[in-house]
Order: sequence, then structure tokens, then C-alpha cells
Amino acid sequence: MSVPAEGNQLVNVVVLLGAAVVAVPLFKRLGLGSVLGYLAAGLAIGPFGIGFFSDPKSILHVAELGVVMFLFIIGLEMQPSRLWKLRGEIFGLGVAQVLACGALLTGVGLLAGLSAPAAFMAAMGFVLSSTAIVMQILAERDETASAQGQRIVSILLLEDLAIVPLLALAALLAPAGTGGHGDPWTQAAIALGCVLALLAAGRWLLNPLFRLLAAARAREVMTAAALLVVLGAALLMELGGLSTAMGAFLAGVLLSESTFRHQLEAEVEPFRGILLGLFFLGVGMSLDLSAVAREWPLILAAVLIFMAVKSIGVYAVARALRASHGEALTRAALLAQGGEFAFVLYGAAAAVGIFDAHLAAVLTAVVIISMALTPLCVLALRWLLPKPAPSMDGVDVARDLDGCALIIGFGRFGQIVTQAMLARGIKVSILDTDTDAIRAAAKWGVKVYYGDGTRVDMLRTAGAGTAKLILVCIDDPKAVNHAVKLIKSEFPLVKLVVRAYDRIHALALVKEGVDFQVRETLESALAFGEAALREAGVPADEAEEAMADVRRRDAERFELEVAGGLFAGRSLLYGNMSSPADGRNDQPDREAPDSHEAARSTSV
Repeated sequence: MSVPAEGNQLVNVVVLLGAAVVAVPLFKRLGLGSVLGYLAAGLAIGPFGIGFFSDPKSILHVAELGVVMFLFIIGLEMQPSRLWKLRGEIFGLGVAQVLACGALLTGVGLLAGLSAPAAFMAAMGFVLSSTAIVMQILAERDETASAQGQRIVSILLLEDLAIVPLLALAALLAPAGTGGHGDPWTQAAIALGCVLALLAAGRWLLNPLFRLLAAARAREVMTAAALLVVLGAALLMELGGLSTAMGAFLAGVLLSESTFRHQLEAEVEPFRGILLGLFFLGVGMSLDLSAVAREWPLILAAVLIFMAVKSIGVYAVARALRASHGEALTRAALLAQGGEFAFVLYGAAAAVGIFDAHLAAVLTAVVIISMALTPLCVLALRWLLPKPAPSMDGVDVARDLDGCALIIGFGRFGQIVTQAMLARGIKVSILDTDTDAIRAAAKWGVKVYYGDGTRVDMLRTAGAGTAKLILVCIDDPKAVNHAVKLIKSEFPLVKLVVRAYDRIHALALVKEGVDFQVRETLESALAFGEAALREAGVPADEAEEAMADVRRRDAERFELEVAGGLFAGRSLLYGNMSSPADGRNDQPDREAPDSHEAARSTSV
């Protein structure tokens, strides 16, 4: 079925946004990630689904700007000094992986009966992983800045650089009479000149330009200038025959140490997110289901073989360069697919006669399916890869402890509490499950033992039965509740002092019978509020008196809430100041929320 919406651009926009808004939250809710949601949505509304769009290439042409902006933001995070530190990973690890995987996949192509040039181009296109997909997954997992994430970013950068010589090789490997035109030395000189021009502009023009625009105080002009920098750098690289994404990345690196870096990132981020989603939608639309239906045995075999062989190559290189088994598997799962630059390389190979139309269509389908399978591979890896056990080097497990006080949790809260106990000479036993924190504490002369304070056997070996006092300082309310119930059940005579998350949690702890509880932000917020009053010009004695009044009313309100529920002391919330009920602060009185989640807004 074809929906006659192609001519109505507004309908097209509504369909694209609607498909993304429906599919992405659904796929994320199922744990499949946003990338797979975009791909599925694109397939559904594309020429091989409902048929709202008949030319996905027109969408991809615009949406590739999302990849360009993504690389610009990555560049903003890569200061030259930081990039220099990664030179070994970029030109060592990256080159090793590209060469190893390229050789393996070229061998697969030759065994499949392809000519040497076609096998090489098919292999190298699949070697270039999808920067957009991998970076999106790393961002969702909050691993972009980790050591493992930085090594993956380094590989992706090298692969982006590799598209330049590969496009040149496509012209050199073309059959006689169909090759590229132009002097390769001239093209190389033009490319070098464009890179130098971009470096010069970044060094001497960009910062003065943004200082001038900032002085004008026109927000929309700063937004336009940010887009101008990104798209101008991409255009300059394209004119030089280089990757537009690489141009945007270089522009980001050049501005990474600018005082305007954070503002630029804020200006570009909304466009990046929308266009990158549009790119994934376009990739989903490009999957030719009719070709897949005709050639499904070939395409399925090619997808499985190419992804398996590339994964083996990635894993082997990672292990050869001393990566752990877990990191090597993670890298193999993330980088097993082909990427967006494969479309560029395959298009160039088809244009010069290395591929015929049939082979180009099959390889394109293979790459798209491999991109769609990547989130599933990463999801499967979470189930297959066991959670690594923490290193116990320099860490002692809690056994036969006999402290007067047992402290459970040595985070920011527990560290401050411990200082007061040790300063008074009280013998304490401290438990934590973070081995890195335990080793760090040892450097400061504090002995912390490894132990889970929510397990009764661990509490016994840590001396809970003989301690006079147990302090629960962990920051997870569910874990705190579990520990409290366990301690009250197994060690009912021990005094119990507990860190509460918020007001609701504190009320629940009182009902459990703890001896003392305190909300984790209460005292710091009171000190902060008193300082704020002083800075606002309130005399010191009046500021102190005001906060003492807040403390008194809070305590009275809490006593009423223990007896009558969360909203029993609402009248004490604002004291003599204008309250929500009198209308003087333009906020209407609110009835008690219907749900526990709504009550959180007043549970400080």
C-alpha cells in the first residue's frame, strides 16, 4: 500500500516524528535500546512497510547531518592533549583492527567467488563500524568517557579516517576504462589544503568570532554561528574529498579548549539528537525487503559469516593487545556490524564498476541488517557475560570483628560520620562492598572491611551481635530498609542509627523502630539556606534565627506526620511567611497527591 503523502512535506514531518515518538520509548521499555526503535520505525513507514516514503535516500541525505553533529560534539570532548594521549590507541589499536578484520573478511569474499577488488571493497566497507550506533549505545550506557569507551572511540576515529584512502583505492582498483578521473596527487594536495585551512580557522578565527557574537548578546545568532561552524567544517572537508564527519570532529577538537565550548555543545545538541534519530529512520527505510526476500539465504549467510568473522578479528586483536576477556567480548559485540560509511564506499565501488547493482544491493542489505542486530548483540552479551568479580587485592573480608560501633557504608556520608567516631577514640568496624573505595580508604589510614551489611551472616562476622551501636550509612533506600528489618529481627538490643533518603523514608524508618534517623540532605540544606540569607543581605543573627525557626517547625511537623501521615503537618511548612494557601506567591493550594510518587514533591 502506498500512502499519497509524499507531496505534503508537513505530513512527512508528522509521520517521521510520530513513528519515532511511538517506537523509541516502546523499544527502550523492552530493553532493546533507542537505535533499534528508530530502525524498526523507519522500516515500518518506509517503501517496504506502510509506504509513506518512496525515496529513503532523500531522508538519509539530510539525516547524515546528525552524524556530522554527533562527531562535532565528540570532538568538543576531545581536547588536543587528551587526543594526543590516545594516539597509541588510534594509530596502534585502530590500524591493527582495521587491517586484521579487513584481511579476514577479504578472505571470506574470495572464498565466496568474488574478484579480488570486489572482495576487498566488500570487506573494507564492512570493517568500517557504525560510529552513530556505537556512540549512541556507549552514551546510553554512560561509558563514553570510560577507559574501555575511549579505546572504542579511538577505533571509530581511525575507521572514519580510513574512508579517505579507501575511496582513493576504489578509483585505483576500478576496471580499465571505468576508473576515477583526476590526478591523485592533486586530489591529495587539495585535501591537505582543506585540512590546513580548517586548522588555521580554528586557531585564529573561531575564538575571536565567538567573543564578538557573545558581546552582541543575541542567542539566535550564537545558535546560527554554532551550526555554521559545524556545517562549514563538514563542507570544507567534503570539498577536499574527505569525510564530512571527520571535518566536524576536527572543528570540535579545535574548539574543545575554547571558553565557549559548553555553550556550543548546548546549542548543537538539540539538532544533533533530532537529526541522528532521522538518520536511523532513514537507514531503516533503506532496507530493501524485496531483495531480502529474493536473496534471503545469501543475505542471512553473509550477515552471520561477516559478523562472526569480524567479531573474531576484533576479539583477537583486543586480546593480543592485552585487553581483558570481558572487554574484548564487549568490543566484539559493539563493533561487529558494518556502518554508514559502507554505503559511501559501496556506492563508489559500484560507480567505478567494481560492483554490479545486484552485489551492491545485497551488501547494502547485509550492512543494514548487521546494524539492526547490534543492539541485540549487546543485549545478549549482558546475559552471557558474567559480572566480573571485584579484585580483592589489598582488601580484607570482615571476620570476627569486635568494634563498639559497626558502620555499614563508607561513601560520602559514612566517611564524615566515621571522622566524628574516630576523633572520640571509639573503636569502629566499617563495612563496604566497593573494593576501590576500600583501597582508597587504606591510603588515608582508615581500615574498611569488605562485607555486605544486608546479609545476616556478614553482620554476625562483622560483630553486630556484640556492638553497642550500628550505623546504616548506605544510600540505597531499599537496601537500607532491608538492613534495618534484618538488624531489628536478629539483633533487637543493638542501638540503630540510620541514614534516611527523604521525609517519606524517614517516616517509614520511625515505624520500623530505629533509634535515630536523619534525612541525608537536611543539615546541609539548613546550613546552605542560612548562608544564602546572609548573602542576600539578611543580618547574621536574623539569618540564624530564621533557620532555627525552620528547624523547629520541621521537627514539629515531623512529629505530627508520624502520628497522622505525610500531610498532617502541612500548615507548619511555611510558618508566618506567605504560603501556597494565601495566594501571595502565585502558587495555588494543592490537594494531597493521589500517589506515592506525587507525594515525593513535598517529602523533603
